Formats: sequence, C-alpha cells, structure tokens
Amino acid sequence: MPGTVTTSAQIQDQLADVLDRLRLPRTLLERVAGILERRTWSPGEDMHTGAIDAANRAMAQANVKPGEIDLLINTSVSRPHLEPSVAVQLHHRLGLPTSAVNFDVTNACLGFVNGMSLASSMIETGQIRHALIVAGENADDVHATTIERLRSGNPDRDEFMQEFATLTLGSGAAAAVMGVADHHPGSHRFLGGVTRAATQYHELCVGSAEGMFTDAAGLLKGGLDLVVSAWHEAEPEWHWSRADRFVTHQVSRSHTDAITEAVDLDPAKVPTTFPTLGNVGPASLPITLAAEQDSLRSGDRVLLMGVGSGLNTALMELAW
Repeated sequence: MPGTVTTSAQIQDQLADVLDRLRLPRTLLERVAGILERRTWSPGEDMHTGAIDAANRAMAQANVKPGEIDLLINTSVSRPHLEPSVAVQLHHRLGLPTSAVNFDVTNACLGFVNGMSLASSMIETGQIRHALIVAGENADDVHATTIERLRSGNPDRDEFMQEFATLTLGSGAAAAVMGVADHHPGSHRFLGGVTRAATQYHELCVGSAEGMFTDAAGLLKGGLDLVVSAWHEAEPEWHWSRADRFVTHQVSRSHTDAITEAVDLDPAKVPTTFPTLGNVGPASLPITLAAEQDSLRSGDRVLLMGVGSGLNTALMELAW
C-alpha cells in the first residue's frame, strides 16, 4: 500500500468553494460514497514500485522463484503511456526469464479477475506452470487534474456529479501467483465461475488520464442488474448462497449495500475496504481478499465478485 493517507476532508477542502456554490455538503464523499480516506503514493513510490513489491511478496509467500514464472499479466488501468505495455517494465525489473510471456489485460476494474481466469486456462492446458498477475494503480494524477478542472471551471451540479467518481479513487497495488495445484498441496484452488456482459452500457463510465466521467445512477442500476442476473443463472449449479465469504469489487457504500441486499447476502460475510482505501480499480478486489486471509479457514468457499465498467462481470470461486 502507498505510504501516504489522503482524507476525503482534504479533497473536499480543496473543493470548498465549488461545493458551497453548488450547495453540496462538504462531507459529500463520506455521506454518499462512505469513503473516509484513500492512499496516495509517497515520494520515491509509484504504481510500478508498488506492483513490483506486491509481486515479490506474492512469489515469496508462494515459494515460487522469479525464474519459475512462465507468464506475467499486468491488469492495471493506470499506465504512463499507450505503448509498450506496462508488463514489459515489470518483467524487466522483476528479473523474470526471457521465456516468460508478458502482456497487459485491461478490462476496467474487472482486469485482475480476468487475468486470473486467463492464467488458469493456460495452466489447465499445460501451456505454463506458474503465472504472476499484477495490478498497480495510480489515482494521484487524475485527482489533481480533476480538482483543478472543477476549481477553475464553472461546473453545474450535474457536471460536478459526473466527475464525482474520480474523487473516490485510491492508489495501491496487488499481485497473485497461480500454479499447477498438484504441485502445491495445501494451496488455494481456483475453481472458475461465470462471466456475463451488458455492453449496451459502455458509455456509462468513461475514463482517461484527464478524468472519469460517470452516470452514477445508470451505472449502479446497470451493474446491479448484470450481477444479479449472473448470480441467479449460476445459483442452481454453483450454490453460491452457501459460500463463506463474498469478496466484491470495492466501489462505494451504495454499491456494496445494493448487491448485498439484492442477492440476500449476510453483510458479515461481505468485507469492505473502500472506507479507508477508496476504489483502487482492479487492485481493489485482490487487496480486499488479502486483508481477509487471516480470518479464512482451510476449505472455506470464497466468491470473487468482480464488475467493470463497460459493463462486464465475473463471479469466480476459490476453495481456500
């Protein structure tokens, strides 16, 4: 995690004049999104050093050496340039072998789960033995750009709320190692699951280096309908209502509460990190899973519930 904490109060103080002019509360992020703070990269840190640190820690915990990695998938939304891929820098700095395939998979906040699914398929077919999936996210620059635009412009309420989601973002990094289960007794099992698309909603959330512009109400409704539909289609075969933990993509309090209520989940089984970390993009779900690992027991059924703007969802089960 980045070394600096940036509170919602600090961001709202920078936007105090805008909020007052629009007659919006200065506690908007806390009241609407439930986000109290998020992490910001400190001097000497960035999304790359964060991703490399997470990757090295994941390999050490899995007892897999860099020379044993056959595949590196970077799944971050953040990127300093269009090409080459972010994966090539990570591959070099991690000291992975020249034989290790490396590339980016980008699918908004669903990228990490997609990367895990792709890697598991390549392992299952014998193409690779070990994969490293990473995501390093940097919300710092887009925060600064958005705040400056809102302060220097003259946004009305609708225009301000279209950019509100940008202020909920946080920075951070996550990594996971996947390998042949038979070679790692006692490891967690990736069992697979279902994916569903509702790409008619591809214009509801559009992001770039300049900002993220969102139809929040439309995105919440479209995303909720998609997840609930996928859940009910899968329930007769997977019986996920009996799972022990539901690790969701972290967006806000309203999104989490809506999904929890819609499919009748026990809130005690739905961990949240958004209050202190914000929305860390595709790294949010694995960061939340990592925060839960000490409370999970061998044999627990863990459902990963990913959603990405576009819209796409993936519900994937782990046997802990």
